Amino acid sequence: MKQIPYWLDTAPALPDRSGKDLPDEADVVVIGGGLTGLSTAYHTARKGARVVLVEKDKVGSGASGRNGSMCTQGITISPAEARKRYGQERALELYNAFREAVDVVEDLTRTEQIDCDFHRAGRLGLVCKPGHFEGLRAKQRDLADNFGHETIVLSKSELRAELSSDYYHGALLDPDSAALHVGKFVGGLANAAERAGAEIHERNAATGLTRLPGGGFVVETMNGTIRAKQVMAATDAYTDKSMPWFRKRLINVGSFIIVTEPLGEARAKELIPNGRLLVAHKNVGHYVRLTPDNRLAFGGRARFAPSNPASDIKSGDILKREMTEIFPQLAGVRIDYVWGGMVGFSWDRIPHAGEANGLYYSMGYCGHGVQMATYMGRAVAEMMDGRPEANPLRGFGFPKVPVPFYNGTAWFLPFGGAYYKAKDRLL
Repeated sequence: MKQIPYWLDTAPALPDRSGKDLPDEADVVVIGGGLTGLSTAYHTARKGARVVLVEKDKVGSGASGRNGSMCTQGITISPAEARKRYGQERALELYNAFREAVDVVEDLTRTEQIDCDFHRAGRLGLVCKPGHFEGLRAKQRDLADNFGHETIVLSKSELRAELSSDYYHGALLDPDSAALHVGKFVGGLANAAERAGAEIHERNAATGLTRLPGGGFVVETMNGTIRAKQVMAATDAYTDKSMPWFRKRLINVGSFIIVTEPLGEARAKELIPNGRLLVAHKNVGHYVRLTPDNRLAFGGRARFAPSNPASDIKSGDILKREMTEIFPQLAGVRIDYVWGGMVGFSWDRIPHAGEANGLYYSMGYCGHGVQMATYMGRAVAEMMDGRPEANPLRGFGFPKVPVPFYNGTAWFLPFGGAYYKAKDRLL
């Protein structure tokens, strides 16, 4: 069993972008080589700026290569909650940004000819209790009436055509959500950024930032310093102590995934006949999909603990047990991959982007990072070019004052996890 992300292991090998000399200066320095950073570098370089991206490991080594490889529509809170918080007009603008984000990913795959198995597979939002089914109908009406988004409610009997399991009691089908091979997408986007003129420096962490009186920054890295007119922080859940302001405003949550051995096309289609993406509507849910080579990928917040080799194995055991509760026919199937990673959450469960202390940033995707990180990279490129209105998350910036007594280490997660698991069982 490999303890590495399936998506990175099965993507084409990437070139070694480490060991290169840093230039003395650049127009823009991007810190972080995930989808946010790569998209920012790509779109900024296409505008003619000299862009340098520094990444402490390899591109895609953080959350961008460790996720469920889903590119789904829908915001990080319920549509009803968005309207309650922000009003109908702002909620609609936010919802449309999340929908457009999927289009941006698709457009990039076509424009840059990134072969990453992108297709509109459709997403099933599944309920696990009979009493939750009527909530699907209410959400369907809300999406249609207030957001112009048509979805399909499936009863438990209708769901049998989509899923070989009796575990769920209905689903909301969003036909336009997409699947892709995120490892191939990350690699293709990195190549596209370089073709656009951006420089990528791997295994070269940013270790410090000094803001200059006349404007701009000096960025200290493991391999030297570079002066930049603008700096973009694109580190999300992997933000370290070199940027404490952001670290104190993010909650980093572990998420874990297992991937089975190849099941064969016939068996895979028996499980999920139309290849939908599955996401359970629970406080501590799971996300499931078939891979391009007919394996089952099964992920979730198995344990509220950091990712490390021992923790990942324990989480994998939990996920396999949950997988066989849903799909008893997979009880004897071999698990070929298990891995974990960190997901950046904001306290209000909305992504945040803007400018703070002279730094541009986009973080806190709350599990919607594949599409929103890519989309927000484009938006930040526009913001740095003098168009703040291009930021769909304007007004949702991180609070100036962090949560009291919080230093960036989410010590409370095991207690919160126990509470939400109990809530799932009882309600």
